[in-house]
Amino acid sequence: MNTKYITLALGALLVCGGAMAQKKQPVQQDNGGITTEMMQQMKQGFGGNASDKALRNILVNNAPNKLAMNYENATKFDSHFSNRVVSKAVTDQKSSGRCWMFTGMNVLRNQAIRKHNLPADFQFSQAYLFFYDQLEKSNLFLQAMLDTYRKPMNDQEVEWLFKNPIGDGGQFTGVANLIDKYGLVPADVMPETYNTNNTSSISNLIALKLREDGLILREMAAQKGMTPQKLQAKKTEMLATIYRMLALTMGEPPAQFTWQQKDAKGEIVETATYTPKEFYEKFAKTDFTKYYMVMNDPTREYYKVYEIQYDRHVYDGQNWRYLNLPMEDIAPMCIASIKDSTMMYFSCDVGKFLNRDKGFMDEKNYDYASLFGTTFGMNKKQRVSTFASGSSHAMTLCAVDLDKDGKPLKWMVENSWGPNYGWQGNLIMTNDWFNEYMFRVVLEEKYIPANIRAMMDQKPIMLPAWDPMFAPEE
Repeated sequence: MNTKYITLALGALLVCGGAMAQKKQPVQQDNGGITTEMMQQMKQGFGGNASDKALRNILVNNAPNKLAMNYENATKFDSHFSNRVVSKAVTDQKSSGRCWMFTGMNVLRNQAIRKHNLPADFQFSQAYLFFYDQLEKSNLFLQAMLDTYRKPMNDQEVEWLFKNPIGDGGQFTGVANLIDKYGLVPADVMPETYNTNNTSSISNLIALKLREDGLILREMAAQKGMTPQKLQAKKTEMLATIYRMLALTMGEPPAQFTWQQKDAKGEIVETATYTPKEFYEKFAKTDFTKYYMVMNDPTREYYKVYEIQYDRHVYDGQNWRYLNLPMEDIAPMCIASIKDSTMMYFSCDVGKFLNRDKGFMDEKNYDYASLFGTTFGMNKKQRVSTFASGSSHAMTLCAVDLDKDGKPLKWMVENSWGPNYGWQGNLIMTNDWFNEYMFRVVLEEKYIPANIRAMMDQKPIMLPAWDPMFAPEE
C-alpha cells in the first residue's frame, strides 16, 4: 500500500475540511420555521390528559375511519328506490383502470339484453375494445411526438406527453370513438386474460417502449430532408411492435367470428357469422352524436362548454367535451332518464365517505370532527380548487328515490367491482353526497331540455391536458 499517497490524501482532506469549518454559514432568520415557542403552543393542544391518552392508545392501533364511523347514521341505510332501471348482472373490472369502459358498455349492454331478450349474464368483450384502446392511445402519443417535435423537451406540453404516454383510464368519448371504429364482440368470443384483468405490468412496458420511440421520432423529424412519408412508415413500424405486445398478452382481436345467440332461457335462437362492426350494428347500434356529457365543476363558469386537449383515445376522434352546469339543472335530467328506464354513464369522487361494507356513501358516515376535535369545512368549490376532490371513478347511474314532491332523497349506481362489493354490487348515495361528489354524467339528447341543449352548440373553451380536474377515470 502506498502510504505516501494516503498521507497526502488525508492532508488534502484535512485542509479542505478546515476551510469548510472556517467558512461562515448564513444566519437563519425567523422566517417561518417552527420555533421553540411555537412547539410549546402546539404541545398544549395535546394535553396528555386521561381522555387524550385513551384516544391516542386507540388511534395508534386503528384506522381513523373505523373509529370515526357514525353509529347514529348506521341505521339510515335504505335500499328502497321509487324509480329504478332493472339491471341483470354486475360486471367486474378486476385490477384494472377500465371503469370508463365497463360503464359505457354496461349502458349499451342493458339495452341489448332488453331489446334482444339475451341472457342476464350477457356481456360485450371488454378485452376486445381494450386491445384497440391501447393501440390507439399508442398512436395518439407517437403522432403527438411528431406534431410537437419542434418544441423543446422542457415544454409543458411535451413534458406532459412523456409523463402520460399511455394508461388504462379514460372516459365516455373513448367508448364512443372506439366502438364506432372497431365495433363490438361478445365476451365469449374474446374473453378476459390475466393482462386485461391486471393491466399495470403490460401498460408499464408499453409506456417504456413508447417513451423510447417518442425520442426516436423527435430526432428523426428534426433531420434535414426528412419526409412525412418516412416518418409515418417509422411510426407504423413502432406500432407493429406495440400490436405484437398486445396480441401476446391479450390475444388477437377477431376479424370475423361465428356466434350462437341464446335467449333469456338459454335456448339457441340463431347461429351466425359476424364481423365486429356487423355485430355492433345488429345488437348495439347507437348514435353517439345524441349523447352529451354534462359536468358540475363549481370552479369554472356555468353554462359554458369546455374541451380538454389530448383527452381522447383515438387520434382521429374527438376530445372530451362537456357543458358545465349547476346541480339543480343536472338532477332533473338524470331523473327523467331513470324514469324512462335508461341508465347513464356517471362519475364521481367515489372514495369520499364511502362505507365499503354497506356500499353506502353519505357525508355523515364518518364523524372525523368529533374524533380529532376539529372541523373539515371546505365546500365543493374549495375542495376542487385545492385538489382535495375530483372525479376518480365511473359507474352506471340506475336508480333514484323520490319523495312525495318529486325531490331526490338518494341515488344508486351499478358498479364494476363485482357482485359481492357494496350492496349487491351497487353503491347507494344520499342526495347530499350526490351534490357534493358527483362530477359527470352522460345523457341522451331526449332527456335534455331544449334551452340547455342549445348551449352545447357554443364554441368550446380549450383546457390543457394537464388540468388535474380531468384525470382519466379508473
